[in-house]
Amino acid sequence: MTKIRLTKEFDFEMAHSLLNYDGLCKHIHGHSYKLAVTVIASPNWDKNSPKRGMVMDFGDLKKIVNRLITKPLDHAFVVNSETPKEWLTEDNELFGRTYKVDYQPTCENMVIDFANKIKKELPDNVKLFRVKLHETATSYAEWYASDQI
Repeated sequence: MTKIRLTKEFDFEMAHSLLNYDGLCKHIHGHSYKLAVTVIASPNWDKNSPKRGMVMDFGDLKKIVNRLITKPLDHAFVVNSETPKEWLTEDNELFGRTYKVDYQPTCENMVIDFANKIKKELPDNVKLFRVKLHETATSYAEWYASDQI
């Protein structure tokens, strides 16, 4: 069967800080993230299906990624859940969209998190192939299903 890779791209703005980091990224700073999600499957050949000829409807992939990633993270401040509470002023309007994660919010760790979330939501016949996250125009991390053990 023919396999096709399908990619949908997303943009979101997010701030973060890296707990106990030894450089400038320990301070609150933001990025314009670019996320590319690639899935792989054989196209639907059912003549009676409204999704005939598709690996997956781009709109369905968009709904999954927006719900799991871009909607909660866009214009949010992401921090490691181990960040001392006294460092965060959660009742302050500036920190109204604080999002805590159980890991250091690096580009590398975010692609792992994103991949794990997306995989669970895909149709059974569609597999996640790659997640690519640009933190800056020239710096990115990639997750490939083929690299996972």
